[in-house]
Amino acid sequence: MNEGAAPSVICAVDIGGTKFEAGLVTLRGELIDRARVEVDPDVGPQSHFAGLARIVTDQLERAVQHHRMTVRAIGIGCAGPIERNCETVSPINIASWNRFPLRRFLVDLTGLPVYGDLDAKALALAEGWLGAAKGVRNFCAMTVSTGVGGGVFIDGDLLDGDSGNAGHVGHIIVEPGGRRCGCGARGCLEAEASGLAIEAITGRPPSEPTYEIMQRTGRYVGRGAAILCNSLDLELVVVGGGVALGFGATFFNSAQLELDEYSRRSGLPMPRITSTRLGDRGPLIGAGAVAIRQARREQRAMAAG
Repeated sequence: MNEGAAPSVICAVDIGGTKFEAGLVTLRGELIDRARVEVDPDVGPQSHFAGLARIVTDQLERAVQHHRMTVRAIGIGCAGPIERNCETVSPINIASWNRFPLRRFLVDLTGLPVYGDLDAKALALAEGWLGAAKGVRNFCAMTVSTGVGGGVFIDGDLLDGDSGNAGHVGHIIVEPGGRRCGCGARGCLEAEASGLAIEAITGRPPSEPTYEIMQRTGRYVGRGAAILCNSLDLELVVVGGGVALGFGATFFNSAQLELDEYSRRSGLPMPRITSTRLGDRGPLIGAGAVAIRQARREQRAMAAG
């Protein structure tokens, strides 16, 4: 990715359980344009992609006609699970996109290089680059929304794992013998604290929580954070997503109290939980960061021969 070439921008794509977004992100991480479309859960895979294609095409046109910039690549942050680089995606709450070949469809649509990763890993890249974890080498970013995901930085590097799905923290067991998770286990963080779980427990959408539900959700996220911090020696957990941010101070206070209770770092600074700093810009900035990171990897590999 030639940062000296003028002027360049990434078309960033965020695939969530309830909406698709596309935007234009500069190589400095500025979000200069965006568009969104709601996800209709009752349509087929091609209809979903048609909606995404409309907003991507709109952003490509605006890059040239309105901003006078050149789109260098497409970056994707997608709810998991995914195959590496979003070759196929199976996002939660979009049943018809089961192993959907998203990368190939976007390559065919745009003719551009396409790079993809998990949405929570994209968020970790964004928050480590410009947000609440800037300058922090060992941290986790978590999304608590329709589902629960995560991305982990160790010694300044984002963990990928064998399949590219490292950091999928929604399947940490936080309540042994608890609620049945979609993965088949009981007591996963996603089964206890996600938006889908809250709606199943209360019969109400997570946008209408009780005080007790906000506390309960925070406690479980704090417990999951403690497991991560104890296992990986992390100093910070950055939490975003519609549920966490919507629940606000009640959620974050409960999460920090639980993290303090379960953390075991004798003689070391205690880890802390904080909210994302980039707000609703974070997912798109993160998707842009995915493309920048992976393009630079390719350049280094080519330079090394």
